[in-house]
Amino acid sequence: MLNSYQEFVTAELTGLYGSAVLQEMNDILRLYDIYEGRENFIDKSEGKDYTQTEKRTNLIKKLIKEESRFLFGKTPELYVQSKNDTDTDKDKAEQINLYLDKILKDNLFSEKLVKGARDCFIGKRAAIKLYANQDTKEIRIMFLPSLEFIYESDEENPNELKKIIFFYQTNKEVERDKQRIWKQKYEMIEGRCILNEGIYNGNGILIEPINVDIDLQLSGIPCYVIINDGLSGDPFGESDVKELLDNQIQYNRLSSEDVDTLRKGMDRIIYGVDIDPEASDKFKLKPGAFWDVPTDPTAENKQATLGTIPTDFGYGDKIENSLKRIKSDMYEMLNIPMLSNDELKGMMTSGKTMKALYWQLITRCEEKMMAWRPALEWLIRAILEITEVYQIEKLPQLDYTVTVENNYPLQEDEDEEKTLDLQQVNAQAMSRKTFIKKWQGVTDDVADAEIKQIALEREMLEESYVSGMSDPVE
Repeated sequence: MLNSYQEFVTAELTGLYGSAVLQEMNDILRLYDIYEGRENFIDKSEGKDYTQTEKRTNLIKKLIKEESRFLFGKTPELYVQSKNDTDTDKDKAEQINLYLDKILKDNLFSEKLVKGARDCFIGKRAAIKLYANQDTKEIRIMFLPSLEFIYESDEENPNELKKIIFFYQTNKEVERDKQRIWKQKYEMIEGRCILNEGIYNGNGILIEPINVDIDLQLSGIPCYVIINDGLSGDPFGESDVKELLDNQIQYNRLSSEDVDTLRKGMDRIIYGVDIDPEASDKFKLKPGAFWDVPTDPTAENKQATLGTIPTDFGYGDKIENSLKRIKSDMYEMLNIPMLSNDELKGMMTSGKTMKALYWQLITRCEEKMMAWRPALEWLIRAILEITEVYQIEKLPQLDYTVTVENNYPLQEDEDEEKTLDLQQVNAQAMSRKTFIKKWQGVTDDVADAEIKQIALEREMLEESYVSGMSDPVE
């Protein structure tokens, strides 16, 4: 596949950076093979008289999924807030937030976010791309894996994209002349965002233009590249898969050898006396095997004998401890607690205990959010800019800030937060309206109606109580 894209990479990214990108794409292909469990881990050395077991336990895939679920399994709250604390501006912010919620829901944002994070953890980086259709008045949100784009940052501001190119092969042809590759290029030229799009062959020759030098009239490229970990100035990022690989290989090898050992009889020692040397090569270690054991012709008045010597090595405990230690190392590398159902007994009612158990994973996810939070803030601002430029929806003008609040799927922590909020309401440190909006997820109008209903019911209850007290006692 990479041979098909080589022309695009070398044409767009010259010098050492372009060569490094090509090498990176080869590495990322292997990382995805490892994630899917396609990496070969068996030692195919000669001298073994049996077919080795290939037992694959894909702990890497399980851990990456667990990490992405914990980070974004409970979708972050994305909303705008007015910089001016007036009722009019608050109503405007509410209207904009309702529009944003609809855009995110229509785009299945929650599902895409988890999968996008997974791609980022595997392939070192991921891209968010926005696309607007002026005819249908739709905005589409896309998350792209690192194998489907290359990019270049601005020299003076590395946080800004200078250009980004998306591509994929639309057929399965091998000959370059017959290959068809879709290519979409966004580039900032003299402060303008220019789009070029078309179908190319494997040699990088344009076959069918789709969009040519289109000025999108946007302040920047409608894309954002998220880098996973890495160091300052690193344009590639790091893969969470790579640091787990060595342990995964050892775990699968040990598990496979364990099966072979059980199959062959716990690694017992087999010995023979006065056996024909040529015959021993034909003995096969497998269940139900029959061995015809001939005597060595050079041994006079001797009878061939065959036997076994059992080992006193405590095999079962040793293999179990080794596998558990390797598995524990893999969990610790991603700061994921390795908890069984038995270990969780007695802890489920304690929110503080659960938070303490997951504290290292929470801090790891907070570090990840240092890259993801600016990306999500950009997403909201870009949606609103595209909405205004392409007249997707008529929204009020507002001086706003974007807030991204991440939530972790710890139910006990949520219950504790709700209890604390109730205490603040009782202490008049939080309004009833704010509490209702936060925990019921309703609008200002619904919250106001709820408060009026509560006041009405309280008034009716008090009147009933007073009426009962004033009735004469016979």
